[in-house]
Amino acid sequence: MNTELTVLIVEDDPHVLLGCQQALALEDIHSEGVGNAEEALAIVGDNFAGIVISDIRLPGIDGLQLLKRLKERDRSLPVVLITGHGDVSMAVGAMRDGAYDFMEKPFSPERLVDVARRALEQRGLAREVWSLRRQLAERDSLEGKIIGRSAAMQNLRALIANVADTSANVLIEGETGTGKELVARCLHDFSRRHANQFVALNCGGLPENLFESEIFGHEANAFTGAGKRRIGKIEHAHNGTLFLDEVESMPINLQIKLLRVLQERTLERLGSNQSVAVDCRVIAATKSDLDEMSKASQFRSDLYYRLNVVTLELPPLRERREDILQLFEHFLQLSSLRFDREPPQLDAQTLSSLMSHDWPGNVRELRNVAERYALGLPAFKKSGATVSAQSLGFSEAVEAFEKNLLSEALQRSGGNLSQASQELGMAKTTLFDKVKKYGLG
Repeated sequence: MNTELTVLIVEDDPHVLLGCQQALALEDIHSEGVGNAEEALAIVGDNFAGIVISDIRLPGIDGLQLLKRLKERDRSLPVVLITGHGDVSMAVGAMRDGAYDFMEKPFSPERLVDVARRALEQRGLAREVWSLRRQLAERDSLEGKIIGRSAAMQNLRALIANVADTSANVLIEGETGTGKELVARCLHDFSRRHANQFVALNCGGLPENLFESEIFGHEANAFTGAGKRRIGKIEHAHNGTLFLDEVESMPINLQIKLLRVLQERTLERLGSNQSVAVDCRVIAATKSDLDEMSKASQFRSDLYYRLNVVTLELPPLRERREDILQLFEHFLQLSSLRFDREPPQLDAQTLSSLMSHDWPGNVRELRNVAERYALGLPAFKKSGATVSAQSLGFSEAVEAFEKNLLSEALQRSGGNLSQASQELGMAKTTLFDKVKKYGLG
């Protein structure tokens, strides 16, 4: 795919064609030349990053028909027409049909360069806007938020897409730093509740004496220091989503009250006997095994079953190493943009460290490493992953990454090499050789 801004000249007179290309080359403007419209149409595909300057009178398909076909493919593509003495009125009509400009023969090199530069500038701006829109679309898509090509991440995205626009309560399980709040926000953002509040509460971050007021709210003078009414988190999330992080830390006595709210869809603020109707979707997250905790009477089993209508499991980063480089590059780009610096190149030692590290802090730790690297600091402290990386050289790290990537693709395709090669963008013969190399057959 050619992404360089270029001028495609369509001219059947070889002397005129050569003169145009030489005039543009003297001004450092890249160009290509063809002798007919058919060749031009073969070059201008969906990713053509340039403009077209075409003579109207061509053998076969003429310049006006070429203009029409090109505009059907890409309405933003600037097309400049070259006219003979008697074709000016025809060219003016073509401009009404979308031509960018026209030049009447004979034209000066300066006229050609001026038109080409203006058209290229417009094309560059149009493609920049298109690129920004695509980036925004990707950022706002599930693939742009839940990053990773591993089977676990693909399954997770499919589950989120399936249950996001439902009212089902969701329990998200995963170690610290695996991205549980990000998943909760995706469930909210891709639901019909997205225009309303997403209210997050860390159940482990509040002292018990403040927890009840924080989640249920209170009336004025309900207790010492309660000078005015306070709306609690549940009520604030009405018609939206309530996210309870570290739900395993919720005091047992408050679990009973939360269960009643979930069952009856009403609550009472502290100091009030009046019921308030609430309609919010509840998403809970835990780093513990709530099933085991409920069996040990450390968490109410009835609340556990109420919360885990749908369970989403987030694997630790060490179990999806094929996603590490993609995540690191993503965070590196974000960090470099935030720090207003050029993204540094990934060196061999850092790659080796990234692939060999156990990532106890999971994605949160990886992001922190990427931020340090974006600032030009060593990604790992000498006493940490850099030491452990000594056991895994650069080539070994690359091979380990590649082997995991191929293994996951083969697993998803059920061992179908054709399907796996298409997914990986790799020639089937190359994939076959690598399968033999890593003993994956």
